[in-house]
Parts: sequence; C-alpha cells; structure tokens
Amino acid sequence: MFALLSVAGLVAVSLVTSAKSQEAGTLVGSEDQPLLRKAEQHDFAIMIHPGDMECFWQFAEQMGYFYFSYEVQRTLGMSHDHHIAATIHAPQGFLIDTSQDVRGQINFATQETGFYRLCLRNDQSRFSSVQVYLNLGVFYEGLEMDHKQNQRKQLNDTLDAIEVSTRRVEIHVFHVWRFYNFARMRKVADFLLLQSTYTYVNRWSAAQSLVIVLSGVLQLYFLKRLFTGSAADTKLKC
Repeated sequence: MFALLSVAGLVAVSLVTSAKSQEAGTLVGSEDQPLLRKAEQHDFAIMIHPGDMECFWQFAEQMGYFYFSYEVQRTLGMSHDHHIAATIHAPQGFLIDTSQDVRGQINFATQETGFYRLCLRNDQSRFSSVQVYLNLGVFYEGLEMDHKQNQRKQLNDTLDAIEVSTRRVEIHVFHVWRFYNFARMRKVADFLLLQSTYTYVNRWSAAQSLVIVLSGVLQLYFLKRLFTGSAADTKLKC
C-alpha cells in the first residue's frame, strides 16, 4: 500500500513539473517562436477620497505602446475642484510622465518589460471625493507580423496577404474602441454636469418661489395690520 502511494505521489509530482515546464516554455518562448503579445485595454471608474492615492499596475513588454487617459466626472463634498494628479512610473521606479488637470492623456513607447505603475492622487480637494473614469492599456504593432513574414517566405502569398489584412483590421478596430471609450468618458462627464446643473436650477427656482410667496404673505399681513390700526385710531377719535 505504501509503495502504491509513493508511486502515485511521484506521478503527480512529475505531472506538475511537466505542466510548469510547459507553462514556462509558453511564457518565455524561444528565438524561433517569440511571445504572442496581445493588446490589452481596461476602462473603469473609481472613487478617490480626499487626500487618498490609488495605484494600478499594467504589464507591458518592450517596444510596445502604452496609453492612458482620465477624466474627473464629478465631485462629492464641499469643494468643487475637479483637478487630480496622475503619475506613471517605469518598472525600475523612474517617473515617466505626470499630469494634473480635470482630464488628460499620457502616451509613450515602452522601453523595458515589466509592470508600469499608474497612480492617481486627490490632493487638491481636501473636503471632497472625486469620481474618475480611466481608460488604459498597451498594444503592439508590426513586430510579430514581421517575424511571421520572415518565417513564411515559402508559403502562399495569398495567405500572407490575408493575415496582414486581418492584423491591420484588428489594430484599426482596437483603436476605434479606444476612441469610443474616450468619447463615452466625455459623454458621461457631460451628462453628470447636466444633471447637477438641472438639480441646482430646480432647487434655486424652488427657493426663489418660496421667498416670493413668503414676501407676499408678509406684505399682506403688514398691510392688514396697518389698516386695522388706522381703523382703530379713527374709532377712538370719534
């Protein structure tokens, strides 16, 4: 029984080892078969409290193109300052670029492989939280296709043309999706601004209407009191 358990344990260990080696081979690749680098894109909204900082990490390989755009959609609190600070650091910790505005973009070519750190700080509004919409990602152009074309010189030219066209269409669709997300980010910000303006106008109109009604009631009360006092004085004189 113990021998069977030992054999089963050795088989399990060998399977796990082979799986890890296959996975490592898939990740590392070789000179003849490089990594298949796919474009990544993320878009979401976060809430940053006063004085807080939120950081995110995006993996990118060398010779890629990193893009990032943000926009402050609304503020919750006493202050109405929509400015926010955004910074991007390289995998080695060096500062790549910074932006401090209501909305902004940071685009650059990746010079090294690793996790790029993106941080957002709400240090301008000390009494208000801000809702920020983010759109970030990384894509690659031309490198994989050039390698494949060198490997497939002997294949059919029609298949190579179809592959090149498909790759171009994929890249164009990816960029269209990027710009669509940026336009949607602006649309949401405009909608929230319109909604807050509508609420402000309604409340201000209601307050003004209440003041007008109260002033009319007070004027009527004082006029009535004035005429009542005059009538009483007239009776006393008579």
